[in-house]
Amino acid sequence: MKKAWILAPLTALSLVFAGCDGKEDNPADQGGTSGSSEDPDDDDTSDPEDPEDDDDPGQTTGADDEPEDEEDTDEEPEDTDDGCTFLCDDPDNPSVAECDLWTQDCDTGEKCMPWANDGGSSWNASKCTMEDSEPGQPGDACTVEGSGVSGVDSCAVGSMCWDVDEENNGTCVAFCGGSAEAAICDDPTTSCIIANDGFLPLCLTVCDPLLQDCGDGSACYPGDDGFVCVPDASGPDLGAFGDPCEFTNACDPGLLCAGAAAVPGCESARCCTDFCDLSDPEPAVGCGGLAGGQECVGIFPEGQAPPGSEDTGFCAIPE
Repeated sequence: MKKAWILAPLTALSLVFAGCDGKEDNPADQGGTSGSSEDPDDDDTSDPEDPEDDDDPGQTTGADDEPEDEEDTDEEPEDTDDGCTFLCDDPDNPSVAECDLWTQDCDTGEKCMPWANDGGSSWNASKCTMEDSEPGQPGDACTVEGSGVSGVDSCAVGSMCWDVDEENNGTCVAFCGGSAEAAICDDPTTSCIIANDGFLPLCLTVCDPLLQDCGDGSACYPGDDGFVCVPDASGPDLGAFGDPCEFTNACDPGLLCAGAAAVPGCESARCCTDFCDLSDPEPAVGCGGLAGGQECVGIFPEGQAPPGSEDTGFCAIPE
């Protein structure tokens, strides 16, 4: 049976800066710190990534509310952290859009940039920063100030420094053009992903998850309309089959972050599982959870796979 376990999480696609070792903190958070918190009304759904709703101590202690004379609606903001898919906002540091990444509405000599306004390792806000005096174009080498999520770099308006190393060096990557509803990329070898609550609209290189044909340090992960190369942020200790994952790029090459119900033994909201090839005679043979009931199922609903991805599946326990 084919089931698109991965599609719902993609609506809240989030990426973490690989250079910050943000993945090391994930086991403690397990979905409690994702940027998808702007959709609190969706927390009551039956998505497999929402099991922590039942464990929220704030929902089981009515006594804590009595000293306050405020209405019960005061508790609702706390709920927004529970159903997050990848990187939930800290209520003390909410996502803030100080400028528009699509229209680049900053003053002359400035550019609108994504950044992390909470001191974390994932982009959750936008702000105007000064454009470099000799800005780099997409594909050019670049540098950042502070860290890969500072929002200050040497790239031209409409682009950002991406895949930054420990020495703050990276490569300029273009933002998506058009609009969030009709995004475009000028380079046909790239595809637009709109990640981190819209604060990361990037044109990234298209790839094949079965071939894992990205460069060193990157892996092929699901995007909005296919698969793109993204820096691998799994770190040295996590990212293998069955490991908890909170971000799209928190699994090793050849694996993707899927809902807990898809992965046997998964004790987090989401865990890493294998890609598989539906065209193979025995596509589930390489599944890490084969003994636990996993099968090779389609990532996309039948008839909706991007061209060339019709045989791309992932290992999951079918419903």
